[in-house]
Formats: sequence, C-alpha cells, structure tokens
Amino acid sequence: MTALIACSHGTSDPAGRIAIRSIVEGVRRQRPRLDVREAFVDVEEPEVGGVVAAASSVGDAVVVPLLLSTGFHVRNDIANAVAPFAPGARAARPLGPDPVLAQIIVERLVQAGATPDDSVVFAAAGSSDPSAATDVEATVAHLRRLWSGTITIGYGSMATPNVPTAVEAARSAAPGKRVVIASYLLAPGFFHDRLREAGADLVSAPLAPDPRLADLVIERYRSEPAPRSVRAPAIAASA
Repeated sequence: MTALIACSHGTSDPAGRIAIRSIVEGVRRQRPRLDVREAFVDVEEPEVGGVVAAASSVGDAVVVPLLLSTGFHVRNDIANAVAPFAPGARAARPLGPDPVLAQIIVERLVQAGATPDDSVVFAAAGSSDPSAATDVEATVAHLRRLWSGTITIGYGSMATPNVPTAVEAARSAAPGKRVVIASYLLAPGFFHDRLREAGADLVSAPLAPDPRLADLVIERYRSEPAPRSVRAPAIAASA
C-alpha cells in the first residue's frame, strides 16, 4: 500500500490545527487501511522531508499538498522532499483549483449572510509564483458559475491587489452595497484574522472543516499513483 502524506503549511493557531486535522482524520475514516501520515512545510513538525524519507524506507508515498494553489511550498519544499525518493515518492497537485472548493465557498458565503446583491472580494493567501494567481483565477471562474453577484480578487500577501485595497475598490465601485470577503483559506489563523481587519461588512469562514475536503485529498492521491514496488528497510552492515 502506498502511503498518503497529507502536507499542510502548519500554523500556531489552535483552531487552525484542529481544522487541518479534521481533513486528515476524515481521510483516515474513509480509508482505514491506508497509511496516512501528516507533514508540514513550516511552523509545525514533522517536516515533510523527514516524513517522506520515513515512508520511503518501507514503501512508496504520495504527498498530497493541503494547499489551495501551486506556489513556493509545492514547487520547492514538497518537490525537494520527494525528489531523492522518486519514482517511489511523488507529489500530487494541490487541492485547488477545483469545483468542490467553489461549492464550499458558496455555502460559507450564505452562512455568513451574504447575497448576490453584495460585492464579494475573493481573498486568497497570495504567492510570488505566477501559477498561484492562475490557480486562484480558475477557482474564481468556478465560483462565478455558482454565484451571480460581483466578484473581485484580493491577496493576503505577495501579490496585488491586497485585500484591504480590493475591499476599498469594491466599495467605491458600488456605493451603498455591502462588501463581503470570501475567505479562500483552509483554516483559521494569521491570514484569516487579517481578513477581519480589512474593512469588509462580512467575512466568510474558512473552508475546513468540511467532509468534502477529505474526498478531495483521496481524489488527489488516486490521481497520482506511485509505483507499487516495496523497498525493504536498509540494514546496517555489521562491524
């Protein structure tokens, strides 16, 4: 059996840790016989390189990024973690973009009290990697198929416009309308706290917890099957 390594960014926020763990535990409930391991690229441990090395010492592994777009962590941290153990270790693509995420965002907007009459600012974490912006735009395209109101984009960092600027622009473009931030974040934490300070009338909750996220992780795992060969653990030579 090929191990599934669920790799998230990592957070010091207790609620954020619970939200991410809900995804991992959801995968374990659905696939109780699967070797599911948790890893991180920052803040928390175990770090992804060590987890890949440990899993690769006994078999194959697929790292599923619990991230919403391609970016530095996918292209560098995760790619570098699997490279020494390829082809037995591979990286799946991140959770986004995907129509399922747009469905969850719509539900979060409705739960927050938003309507299509509001101006929505889609708030993503942001990245210096241009492909991350492409992924965000793809998710917004999915969202526009489900939400008839105005949607613009803002970023938490590393890209423009930032969320406060996007909120101000949305308010200026439609005076008298409420401005609602659609949080494109997996879990509570630093970035979501900043969204609450960005000047919007409403802010939707992060995506997790939601059982569909575990479904998406399993789908990513299945879409990138690692070779089925099993390597025996290395045996130290006797002195």
